[in-house]
Amino acid sequence: MSSVAPASRPAVGKVLLVVVLAAGGFLMIVPFLWMILTSFKSLNEVNSFSWLPDRIALMNYVDALRAAPFAMYFRNSLIVVVGQTIPVLLLSTAAGYALAQLPLRGSRGILTCFIILLIVPFQVLIVPLFLVVRRIPLAGGNDILGQGGTGWLNTWAALIVPFISAPLFTFLARQFFVSLPAELADAARVDGVSEIGIFVRIMAPLATPAFVTITLFNVESAWNGFIWPLVATSSESLRPLQFGLATFAQGQGSVQWPFLMAMSALATLPMILLFVFGQRYFIAGMATSGIKG
Repeated sequence: MSSVAPASRPAVGKVLLVVVLAAGGFLMIVPFLWMILTSFKSLNEVNSFSWLPDRIALMNYVDALRAAPFAMYFRNSLIVVVGQTIPVLLLSTAAGYALAQLPLRGSRGILTCFIILLIVPFQVLIVPLFLVVRRIPLAGGNDILGQGGTGWLNTWAALIVPFISAPLFTFLARQFFVSLPAELADAARVDGVSEIGIFVRIMAPLATPAFVTITLFNVESAWNGFIWPLVATSSESLRPLQFGLATFAQGQGSVQWPFLMAMSALATLPMILLFVFGQRYFIAGMATSGIKG
């Protein structure tokens, strides 16, 4: 009797763990499932609770796409995503490598500053960032002192340049490069390889999980950006996808839920696919980017 009890306890624990994880996974899927099902309902159906639509209204997607210039919104979001992500990968990973592998004086202090910046919410930076962008010298009618014009406001530069690097991504890259053996860089230095060559030819190929993790985080942030484009732009031709979703919350005081859910589903699909194809590297990157040295 005593020999059976210890063996059964791990089995019971595993069953409970599976049940808890399954319940948690279901709760996370429910909002997405509700979004998809609502996107196929008619305007009258959303006024009463029901899981399944009485009739699948595929035209909701067509009508939603016709309600606003969503092709332009998708294009704008794609430009912002690509314009931010490529410089972020270059600058943040290079800075992370320097903090992790180079014998820089004061690197600990610099790292501490990055960690402190992680706790500063973006909402606190909106006004200072707006003033900096508005007072860019010799841009948007400004003089050499940054006065008299609009600077980078209402331009692609305002949507891209302030976000080409970030403390979070530099910190993640630094934590990953710390996990790599320093002997690799030391051996390359002995062979006469420059620091740029060490980073590009030796360290960067080993840091694929970190690159994918940073890419996923930055793409998600840029794709879902709303507050800063609202502040920095006024032209419809520069507005990203999230502004198009607001189209269905305007009008006669009622939200057009089927159209809103349809476009939300289309807006979410690229992020889901990106994570599905990059999840292996993403998990590896997060697992190897813990708090080290």
